[in-house]
Amino acid sequence: MENFKIIIFILVVLISLSALIDKLRLPNPVFLVLVGLIIGFVPVLPDLVMDPNVVFLVFLPPLLYDAAFRTSWHEFKTNIKPISALGISLVFITTLAIAVTAHYFIPVFSWPLAFLLGAIISPPDAVAATGIIKGLGLNTKVISILEGESLVNDASALIAYRYALVASITGSFLLWEAGLQFLYVAGVGIIMGLLIGFVLIFIHKRIVNQSIVETSLTLLTPFMSYLAAEQIHASGILAVVSTGLLLAWRSPEIFSYQTRIRTRVVWDTLMFLLNGFVFILIGLQLPGILKQLTDYSLSALIGYGLIVSVVTILVRMIWVFGGVYLFRMFNRDKGNSNGVPADQERFGDWKNVLIVAWTGTRGVISMALALALPLNLYNGNTFLQRHLIVFVCFVVVFVTLVVQGFSLPLLIRLLDVKPVISEDKEEKELQLYIVNSTMHFIDYEFYPQPPERTRIELKKKFEQVAAKLVNEINIHTRNESEEEQVAVRTLTDMQKAQLEIGRFQRELLLKLHKEGRFSDAAIRTVERDMDIAELKLNQSLPKKDE
Repeated sequence: MENFKIIIFILVVLISLSALIDKLRLPNPVFLVLVGLIIGFVPVLPDLVMDPNVVFLVFLPPLLYDAAFRTSWHEFKTNIKPISALGISLVFITTLAIAVTAHYFIPVFSWPLAFLLGAIISPPDAVAATGIIKGLGLNTKVISILEGESLVNDASALIAYRYALVASITGSFLLWEAGLQFLYVAGVGIIMGLLIGFVLIFIHKRIVNQSIVETSLTLLTPFMSYLAAEQIHASGILAVVSTGLLLAWRSPEIFSYQTRIRTRVVWDTLMFLLNGFVFILIGLQLPGILKQLTDYSLSALIGYGLIVSVVTILVRMIWVFGGVYLFRMFNRDKGNSNGVPADQERFGDWKNVLIVAWTGTRGVISMALALALPLNLYNGNTFLQRHLIVFVCFVVVFVTLVVQGFSLPLLIRLLDVKPVISEDKEEKELQLYIVNSTMHFIDYEFYPQPPERTRIELKKKFEQVAAKLVNEINIHTRNESEEEQVAVRTLTDMQKAQLEIGRFQRELLLKLHKEGRFSDAAIRTVERDMDIAELKLNQSLPKKDE
């Protein structure tokens, strides 16, 4: 009951601070970890320890599923080589580098313990990465690589963790066995995730006009995929990612518009609560960890954590720039159909490479792996270095989240990095393509042809929309090359009038509701129609950043 009260308290804090997060324009994970750290040192609150079983079974599946569902399969497939290089090769390289560092700089760390620490810290976190880069206007390829890497690296890290833990406890380790285990865990996890995905596609196609049922099924999907894979000792994480990517790819044909609207609202709310709770919970861990480390001075502990943090960041930067250099060296003479060099097409300029190299935030997975360490060794002795490993892991998570999270927006501004194409411009180009195709359909493919008067009215309507879109696209194009930015969309007289009329109707409906002149059922029906009309109007209004 006491822990439940603390959970409610954390959620109250999270919801109360949500408006402040937007005003401060900080990445959510950074701000929430700091808030959790502050709350953790409040004397009247008991220590709230992150339960790794709860993290892996309750938090991780929906968080990873949502991240995968929002990932473009086209971009993921296009960038599979850099994603694999970061998500698999870099994980093992980072594990090795941290192991060497820990073995030689932390006196009590044997080789098995050093490799165990490396495996825990090696995987960047999907949840943290998504939270950090959200809204920064990065190149779509950069976003795809960062999100794709954080989705696939967990299987590599978990295999390294599992065998390093066995070596730490029993003193034995077989490299060939670990390699075969990795292939099984990763391969079978992906296959299981795809199988679950195809089964769910079959089910969704047969659920008609029941958006609540479909939305409820999407909430169960990540848990079904995760548990099915874990039941056969495969990677539940990769299973969830595979299911999410597959359902995202097929979503336009299996979900009705009612389901898509309802599902997005439900999942946005769920992700806000889960993300916020997890990162506050990370910050809360420090006081409890420090109480277990009375044999070390605070300066020594912080020193160990900072050394490992610096190595973690440097290894990533060296690996990313080295990989890009090697790719360019072997593909120097290759280019695409537009004459753009292959390396430039895949990786972009050095500024984007630097952003990929700098964005390697650790998060909930590393903390969960550290806290999942057993209290006793195989021979029954106490696992003396467990608390030290947990503390070093916390420092690395804190440094990569806070330092890199705080500095990333500043780095992007200093580098003057801009997306290849703005999202709004791309949306307008898509809308224009659909409008032009629709006019062609009306003229040549509509059968049977509507009456001439109707056809002319339809053409006039779409021609007006097309002209408006062309004008907005031209303004976007001008803004890309000019220092002075012109507003793409401004309120028209008609939109101003519609907003004022909408406010009047809302006030009138509220007055009628209070007077009780009409039934609540009628009031709710009319209110729903007003909501839909307001949604349509808001979609045509200028965005906040324009």
